[in-house]
Order: sequence, then C-alpha cells, then structure tokens
Amino acid sequence: MLSRKGIIPEEYVLTRLAEDPTEPRYRARERRARFVSKKGNCNVAHKNIREQGRFLQDVFTTLVDLKWPHTLLIFTMSFLCSWLLFAMVWWLIAFSHGDLAPGEGTSVPCVTSIHSFSSAFLFSIEVQVTIGFGGRMVTEECPLAILILIVQNIVGLMINAIMLGCIFMKTAQAHRRAETLIFSKHAVITLRHGRLCFMLRVGDLRKSMIISATIHMQVVRKTTSPEGEVVPLHQVDIPMENGVGGNSIFLVAPLIIYHVIDSNSPLYDLAPSDLHHHQDLEIIVILEGVVETTGITTQARTSYLADEILWGQRFVPIVAEEDGRYSVDYSKFGNTVKVPTPLCTARQLDEDRSLLDALTLASARGPLRKRSVAVAKAKPKFSISPDSLS
Repeated sequence: MLSRKGIIPEEYVLTRLAEDPTEPRYRARERRARFVSKKGNCNVAHKNIREQGRFLQDVFTTLVDLKWPHTLLIFTMSFLCSWLLFAMVWWLIAFSHGDLAPGEGTSVPCVTSIHSFSSAFLFSIEVQVTIGFGGRMVTEECPLAILILIVQNIVGLMINAIMLGCIFMKTAQAHRRAETLIFSKHAVITLRHGRLCFMLRVGDLRKSMIISATIHMQVVRKTTSPEGEVVPLHQVDIPMENGVGGNSIFLVAPLIIYHVIDSNSPLYDLAPSDLHHHQDLEIIVILEGVVETTGITTQARTSYLADEILWGQRFVPIVAEEDGRYSVDYSKFGNTVKVPTPLCTARQLDEDRSLLDALTLASARGPLRKRSVAVAKAKPKFSISPDSLS
C-alpha cells in the first residue's frame, strides 16, 4: 500500500519480501583462532593419528586422560569381566569333578555349595572382594582349586590398585588447583619508568601458596622465513619483569607482571592502530609452581589477542592496609584507568624522545590549569580591611 502511494519505492518492498528472515542480515566479524583459550585449554585438534597403539603402551596415563563416564565404565567392566571369567573357571572345576551332580560324584567337593553357574558367580565375587559369607569354601580335595583361588586374589588386588590409583589421580589433577589462579581479562600497554611496557595482573584466590612460582610469556604469530617457509605458529619467548626480579614471583597478593618493550622485544613495532581483531598476534602467559598442600606441580595458562590489549591504560590499585594487615579487593581486579601514553610504537619513542617530553609537559599542565580555575572560582571565607590594619 505504501508503495502504491509513492511513500516507499516498489523495488525496496520487493527486495525485502524476497529476503529470508531466518538468515542473519549481518555477518559476524571474523576473529583469529586462539592457540590457547582464556581458561588455558589448548585449541589444537589432533587428526589422522595412524599409530594408535602408542597410547596402549602407557595404559595408566591413557586411563587418567579419559573422561569420567569412560573411566567409570572401564572401572565397572573390569570387575564384572573378572568376576564372570573366574565364575566360569569355578564352574568348570565343579563340573569336571562331578560336584554339580551330588549323587554321582565323590563325597567331598572341590568347592562346597556350588550347584549351578549362579552359585559359581557368587563364589567368585566372595573370593575377589573377600566377603566370605561362610556358605561356600574351597576344600583340600582339589589342588587346582587352591591355585585358582590364589590367582584370583592376586588379579583382584591388581585391578583394585590400578583402578583406585587412576581415580585418585583424576581427582587430584594439577589443573584443579589452577582454577583459583586468575589473570586479568585484558592486558594493557602504558609507560613505566619512561618506557612502554606490556602489563597484566595475576592473582591467587586461595590462602595456600604456590611454591617456586614462575611465569613465562610467549608471542605466537604466523611468520615467513627469508627462504619462503611459512611457520603458522611461531613461538618467541619474551622476558617478564616483576617487583621481585626475574621470572620467580612471590604470589601472596595480586601482582602486576610487565614486559619492557625494547629493541629485543617482538612488540617493538606494535602501534595502537594494530590492536584489532584482524591482527595476527597472540600473547600466551604461563604460570607454573608447586602446590603447597599436595606437592603437585600445577600450571595455569591464558592468552591475549590483539583486541584484548588496551593501549594507554593502567590497572587500579587493589591492595590496601586495613587494621594492621593488607586487604585485597578482588572486585577491582581487572579495572583500569586511562593515563597519558604516546600513541606511537616503542621504536618511534626511542628514536624521538621529544614525544615523551611533550607528553610529560601536557600532563603536568592539565592538573595545574584545573587547579588555577578552581582557585579562581573559589570565594574567600574572610577578608582583611584597611581599617583593621591601622
């Protein structure tokens, strides 16, 4: 109707009617695939593995790496299969000795009270789990039955040791402790001691400490060698600095870890305009240490893409002294504030230090100008007249 009155062009109406309402009108922006997720999982899919038998050479590690439903299924089936196997053996011993037909066999059976496969299965369970109800027992009539009794006890102990050890290792895995080691959602680049620095914040939510904690950082990006070889995941280690010095940290309270962007840094030519989701850049942070309570080595990982790095911002303080001790406000763990920072690369800042001097002068004039305006607007609370001086 609107097209007939000339309000809306007819071509637009036909175009809108021809569109499929189920299809999205806007295409989601393409983002670089992560090598390490924010939670520390490696985003790598292993395909076309031909030598599957290598996993069976390390059965214990394979069982620990399985998911819980698969582990519980193997745990249950291992006991059921062993019970059924030895039940068949006990039934064959009773059948060969003539114990299933009491009127035709000898007076003393190999195993008392076994008359069918069901009773042999119950006796197998009693032997392996050492229940011993007292209704069935092995006699000295058959030496083979005594040997099978010893073998089943040894097999049952081995199954218990392997499966219980596997479940214990799954419940005490090191990555469980890493759930309480947190990193800031964003990283920042700002000035510290006159140099551009890449900064992030790390903290531990538990009171139990991480002993011998160390932190490492790598830059992962796609590179091409001078010979034309394409390296899709080129990893470069870069040094991290902290208040203690070196890679070792004393993680009692949250710390700000920083990397000085100098001529040896792979971030030396990184500019603010490069911090977008199309930039091929990922910075991986790895925190590793020994859990104080269990003695197990744990590792926490995270990564930062280019659009997760904030230029010209700084983390707010979250540690304060209250009532004779230090308190940490984790509600401000990832909060940042804008600070004056040159909008240039570290290379350009090293070549032209006047950019830093101009930034320092501008930041110094800002508070002074605001203070002078505030003083001018303020009204005096009292005045001195000439008569009072005489």
